[in-house]
Amino acid sequence: VRLVESGGGLVPSGGSLRLSCVGSGFTFDRYAIGWFRQAPGKEREGTSCVSSSVGSLAGTSYYADSVKGRFTISRDNAKNTVYLEMNSLTPEDAGVYYCAADRAGCHRRDAMDYWGKGTLVTVSS
Repeated sequence: VRLVESGGGLVPSGGSLRLSCVGSGFTFDRYAIGWFRQAPGKEREGTSCVSSSVGSLAGTSYYADSVKGRFTISRDNAKNTVYLEMNSLTPEDAGVYYCAADRAGCHRRDAMDYWGKGTLVTVSS
């Protein structure tokens, strides 16, 4: 199993970025994919998650209050990719962004089974 994040970088406050998470080695559409972030000196926090594409919650998206209305998570199962569109970024959004996958669902949060190595987002004030 492998998850690879990309798309991080330096952006001015108010700017936008789109992160990508490409999965391999597992049946991608049957896994929930979440995006988490960790700023220096802070605990890792979940920002968003999209359910697997099967079952009664297929494709449901969840967002932390801190990013609701600014971040959009989406998945393209044909490309084994989940995207995180981030708008109106502030310095508080900076950190390493990780994607994670779990067959059980988004409720697994920090306990998701598989994790990528992260991509760094820096927001200048």
